[in-house]
Amino acid sequence: MNTVKRQLGLSLIELLIALAISSLLILGITQVYIDNKRNYVFQQNQAGNLENGRFASLMLNEYLGRAGYRRDPVLLVEEAFPSQDADGDCMAFNAGHSITGLDPDVGRGFCIRYQPKTSGELDCQGAASASFDDTVAFSSPPTSSMLILAFKYEPSADNDLPSGRLLCKNLNATSPRYGELLRGVADMRLDFGVGNSDVLGKEVTGYVPQADWTATSGSIRSVRYSLLMASRSGQRDSDDSQILDDWLTTATDDDKTRLQNADSRRLYQVTSSTQTVRNLMP
Repeated sequence: MNTVKRQLGLSLIELLIALAISSLLILGITQVYIDNKRNYVFQQNQAGNLENGRFASLMLNEYLGRAGYRRDPVLLVEEAFPSQDADGDCMAFNAGHSITGLDPDVGRGFCIRYQPKTSGELDCQGAASASFDDTVAFSSPPTSSMLILAFKYEPSADNDLPSGRLLCKNLNATSPRYGELLRGVADMRLDFGVGNSDVLGKEVTGYVPQADWTATSGSIRSVRYSLLMASRSGQRDSDDSQILDDWLTTATDDDKTRLQNADSRRLYQVTSSTQTVRNLMP
C-alpha cells in the first residue's frame, strides 16, 4: 500500500501572480498617498498666502483708517495737522494733509499721521506715544503726541521672495527705526488717488503711482495698494502661474526680472484694497 502523501502549496507561477497583484496594489496606494500629500502641501501653502494677505489687508486698512483722526472735531484740519518738512524717509506734509508718500529713493511705502485717541496710545511697534491729559473729551494733544508712521516694503536681500517684509516706524519715537510687521510679501504696488489742492476737497480725479507722486500732483484722497504673497519654492506642478503672469504684465522691468529669476515654482496670491482718507470735513 502506497503511504506517500502529496505535499500541497503555492507553485512558482502562483507566487509570481500574487507578487504582481500586490505590486499593483502598492503602486496604487503609493500614488494616492503622493497625490494627497501634494494636495495637502498645496492647500497649506495657499492657506499661508491667504492668511498673510488677510492680515496685511486688515492691518493696512486699520492704519489708513486712522489717518487724519483728530480728537477735537471742531478744530480745523490745518490747525490739527500743520505743514511738516520732509523727515525720516517721509516726504513733506502740507497743512491739513494726513498722508504723504515715502521718499522714492528709500523704497515703496507711505506715511500717515493722526492724533492719539487716548494718552499713551501704542504705535505700530507697540511703543506708547507721549502722554497728555485725556480726561477732557474734546481736547487736542500736543504735537509731540501725534503719531507719524512710515510704512515701507523691503524686498528680500537674497531674492528669496517669501522673505520680503512690510516695515513700519514711528517718526515721533525716541529712536525711530523700522520694525517688521509682516513677512512673505514678494512684491508691492502703491497708487495715490489725488484731487485738487483744496484741503476739504473729496473728489479723486486720478491715481498716481507712489514713485511718481509729488506735492504738485495734488493732495492724496485715497490709497490703493496691492500685495503679491509668495510661498516657498517647489510647490507648483507646472512652470506656469496665471497669478504671476497677470502681475508681471504691469510690473516694471526690474521687478519682472527679479520675480522671474526667483520664481522656482512658488504659489502666489494677491491681496488689494483702496482706502479713502477720513476726516476731510471740519
